[in-house]
Amino acid sequence: MSTTPGAGTPAPVRNGIPLGRIAGVPVYLAYSWFIIAAFIVVFFGPLVRRSFPYLGVGAYGVALGYALLLLVSVLIHELAHAVLARRYRWPTTKIVLTLWGGHTQFGSVQTTPGRSLLVALAGPAANFVLAGAGWLLLVAVPLNPVAALLAQIFVWANLLVAVFNVLPGLPLDGGRIVESAVWKATGSQDRGTVAAGYAGRIIAALLAAAVVIPPYLRGEAPDLQLILLTALISSFLWMGAGASIQNARVRLRLPQVSAGALMSPAVSLPAGSTVSSARSLLTANPHAALVITAVTGQPWAVADRGALALVPDNLAASTPVDAAARPLAPGAYVPVVAAGSELVEYLAKLQGSEYAVIDHDGSVIGLLTQAVVLDAISAKPGRRQRPPASPR
Repeated sequence: MSTTPGAGTPAPVRNGIPLGRIAGVPVYLAYSWFIIAAFIVVFFGPLVRRSFPYLGVGAYGVALGYALLLLVSVLIHELAHAVLARRYRWPTTKIVLTLWGGHTQFGSVQTTPGRSLLVALAGPAANFVLAGAGWLLLVAVPLNPVAALLAQIFVWANLLVAVFNVLPGLPLDGGRIVESAVWKATGSQDRGTVAAGYAGRIIAALLAAAVVIPPYLRGEAPDLQLILLTALISSFLWMGAGASIQNARVRLRLPQVSAGALMSPAVSLPAGSTVSSARSLLTANPHAALVITAVTGQPWAVADRGALALVPDNLAASTPVDAAARPLAPGAYVPVVAAGSELVEYLAKLQGSEYAVIDHDGSVIGLLTQAVVLDAISAKPGRRQRPPASPR
């Protein structure tokens, strides 16, 4: 039951069973939802049967009805996110109803702390409205015992979903409260996301402690089923918070990721030059890679130092350096000023793992490797980036 403003649209994945479009937004039912539906039927079916023995196996149908009511509640929760987001012209990609509730996915957006918070809290607000509607139904309309039971469960389920989701920590909707406050104070959404992620981890730990510690202090054994359920919820919160922290830290590091800072030095020779010329150039530049350029002047290949060394000295003056080179992928060169998300997105579209770096005149001045870029993106705070690898 989360929203993700400002995170780019991911690659298409299998979302589950398509349920059509509501308010123009595609809705999917993830296969994992059937796990929680089966749990509700198996767990609540016997309870309903004890309360209403005359129902027989029909008690399990009532339990299934509760699962479906919960599904509708989650759907309305997510639609509330989507409808308000559409009002702010956020591109809404899809709604997916899952084992843990659901999530609304947006395309890349530029927004403000206030709007992000309002879109996030629209979901819990919808659940409070549903709980109120269920309570009015109970008060105003005479219901048979089974319908009254379902209405009561509907009210309490929506109250629980609403209250749980306004807790101030990601991946819950209330995490946007912390995120927006830090975002407003620092001017950085990503710093807000990191803070909200840690708040989510605190909530996960407190939830587990609230279930385990009180029985321990009373000298009682905690309920096993409650322990298992709490462990599942706490682990979901912990992992979701961790993913938010990691993604935000990556985005915080992107502005420091630049071709000029991460490249190793390189020199260039035109294709067709001899191995002898290449050796002389590398001797004068022992720490540089050697990039071979095509007739057009564009980087074409990288000379392999090992292969150059294997060429017999008596053949070095007649052997083209091309014979001791590994080709670059088509278009595998970047300007030295390329940096941040622009650089990463461009490299992601290229094949291969090596890229020539050129200056404003188009001359080759460096060699960038995929491994160095990934290392710079994934480096933990306080850890020094790995220096560029020595040219081969």
